[in-house]
Parts: sequence; C-alpha cells; structure tokens
Amino acid sequence: MTMGSTNKTEVAYNQLERMIIFRELEPGSMVSEKQLAESLGLGRTPVREALQRLSYERMAEIHPRRGIQIPIISVESQLKILEVRRDIEALCVSYAASRATMQEKQQMLELASSLEECAKNEDDLEYAGLLKQIHTLLVKAASNEYLQLAMAPLQGLSRRFWFAYKNDTSDLTEASSLHASVLRAVSHTDAEEAVAASHRLNDYLTDMAYRSITARK
Repeated sequence: MTMGSTNKTEVAYNQLERMIIFRELEPGSMVSEKQLAESLGLGRTPVREALQRLSYERMAEIHPRRGIQIPIISVESQLKILEVRRDIEALCVSYAASRATMQEKQQMLELASSLEECAKNEDDLEYAGLLKQIHTLLVKAASNEYLQLAMAPLQGLSRRFWFAYKNDTSDLTEASSLHASVLRAVSHTDAEEAVAASHRLNDYLTDMAYRSITARK
C-alpha cells in the first residue's frame, strides 16, 4: 500500500517544520527543493506542497530559480509577532472556552499534564510536538477556521525563536506551567481566566525576547 499524496505532503511538512524549528536547516541558508526531497526520501511534489504551506506561514521563503531560503531569526521579528499574537490568541482561547466540546476539554487537561511532565524530562522534540498539538486543539475548539489562518504563522515562528533562545531548565518549567494554565482555564469554561492566562504567557514570551538580546551578545 502506498502513502497518499496528502499524507506524503503532511509528512514532508512536519519533517521540514521540525528541521526549521530546531535549526537543522540553518537560518539564512539557501537550499533546493531537490536537496530537500532527497534528504527526506520523498518526491518533489509533496515537498513542493509542504514548502508552499511553510512559505505561507513565513517559515520558508521561495525564490523562483534560486531556491528556498530559511528566514533568519531576529528579536525584532519575534516582538512584532508577539504584538499581534497577544490579541489573536486571547480571542482564540476566549472562543475555545465557550465552544470546546467535552472531548476537547478532556484532551486539553491531558495535554496540560503531558506538557508539564515533558518539561521535567527536558525532551525538546516531544515538547515541540505537544506545543503543536496544543495550538492545533485550541484553534479547533474555537470553531473558527479564520483563526487558524491568522495564528499558524505566528505560532510556528514564535516556537522557532523560543527553542533557539530558551534556557533548558527554567524556561521549560515556566513555559509549560503557563501553557497548562491556559488549557485548564479553557477546559473549565472560564473565558476570563483563559484570556488572563494567555496574556501572562505572551508577557513571558515578550520578556524572554528582550532577555535574549543580552543573553547572546
């Protein structure tokens, strides 16, 4: 049985996103579609489709006849992202708090516990996967597909910056706690607390961005 083209595209997207987030594809570097297809062991078509999605999310820049450039990581860009993400994410969790199904609320509670446990184990790869699940679930629970269009670029780029500059122990612990607070507030149908928790998370991410200016000098 062969994997469907949609599945292959999803596989390519997930692998390329991981490579970008963890800087296996170096920020600022230029790569070719052919190189990426060979390294992933996939055809050009699913890789091209995955790159188009990553381009929309600003995780890759497609330059016709030149190649694919991986955007550089900058504090300036991160602060602009967080400026927009603050209000959009607050809107998302507010909607999710009133619209989430019982099953989605249960999934949120399980993800909150899993994220906090993962932070103790300091497993970055698993942590990144859980973050992606959390962002996807919150948008799904908000029941507004336009939020997904708005949030996907903000969250992917924000995750990449966070993994580039986090302090392994303290940031994992603090971030997992903040994300878990958002999830638990939404699962308890407390929109006001969900928004407040979302703002605390965004404040932490903003403080971290400013902290990184001096941390990496």
